[in-house]
Amino acid sequence: MRRLLLLLLCLAVAPVVAHEHMAMSKEPPLGASAAFDTQGRLWVVDAADGHVRLRHSDDLGKTFSAPMPVNATPEPIYAEGENRPKLAFGPDGEIYVSWSQPRAKPWTGFVRFARSLDGGTHFSIPITVHRDRAEITHRFDALAVDGKGRVVIAWIDKRDQAAAEAAGKPYLGAAVYYAWSGDRGASFVPERKLAAHSCECCRIALSKTPNGEVVAFFRAIYGDNIRDHAYATLRTDGGPAQAERATFSGWHIAGCPHHGPGLAIGSDGTRHAVWYEASGKPTIWYGQLQPGQRAAHAQAIAGAGASHADVAVHDASVWIAWNQVDAQGEALMLRRSDDGGLHFGPPHALANSTAAVGSPQLLQHDGRAYVAWNTAAGFRLLPAGDTP
Repeated sequence: MRRLLLLLLCLAVAPVVAHEHMAMSKEPPLGASAAFDTQGRLWVVDAADGHVRLRHSDDLGKTFSAPMPVNATPEPIYAEGENRPKLAFGPDGEIYVSWSQPRAKPWTGFVRFARSLDGGTHFSIPITVHRDRAEITHRFDALAVDGKGRVVIAWIDKRDQAAAEAAGKPYLGAAVYYAWSGDRGASFVPERKLAAHSCECCRIALSKTPNGEVVAFFRAIYGDNIRDHAYATLRTDGGPAQAERATFSGWHIAGCPHHGPGLAIGSDGTRHAVWYEASGKPTIWYGQLQPGQRAAHAQAIAGAGASHADVAVHDASVWIAWNQVDAQGEALMLRRSDDGGLHFGPPHALANSTAAVGSPQLLQHDGRAYVAWNTAAGFRLLPAGDTP
């Protein structure tokens, strides 16, 4: 019955909005992140029983090590698809993990971080990244390491909304803040605001440019609740950060759709992006970002029933993966381009699940692409195809 209802909702022409203050899902927490290290070992981080857990595989996900708790002391952890624990590696084998910790009040959180300098054998005592400790939203963390080895974390933050509310002034949405560490995660500089008026609960996509800068692509708010996207470099040199509008769908909606974007930057600097909008009908879009103007080569990738897309690029190959709901459950779908994103082949299903699923994540290793897919039946790593 639940699947049938979900199908009917997704096929409706009018978008169904998941507001920030809706009830928490009762399904198992399926928010997980995966990554290959420089040696080709696959690592997965997820959460269970108050612990962020790390495990690794040397056979492409067929078998895994026993889970290693990142936080020795249990604590609440957000672990859904849009707000899941994150994983990144430093240039000397450091393992960095971040997550969002629920606080006592609903929809509040702190951004937490821990590191391992010995290959995951031991982790540091977790720290809270931001200096602001008000019991408000600091959630939906995104984690990356720049070309100089600095650890960069961005998140959605409601301190400006809270200040405006206290002053009796209107404030749409939240904001995006970020901080970075230049000492391998031992400490973080005081956080900086990247952009005002962001969507409240859509994940932030981070990617690294060919020159090593970390950039963000996220859902922002323009005018009277136009929920398009912005692009910005997360400056770590003390210079001012500036976000520019990067999509122009004009989706007017007074609530958060719980659909963050995806971003992958090619070696030539092309910004390959995917995003969701439903001004007219639900659509996953692909385009090559040109901040300040409309995306180049924009095209609809999937329609009703599609959600939570991710994108990866290697030379001229571009992959897009997403979840597709149908009457039987969920399908993991894939489309591929071999001409740099100008044209995509037809969609095909990599896998199906009658159980609940998490958001897919595209990974690359040794010229091959894979899709990490966490389901209630277990974690799966599926080949997406070699490069030509």
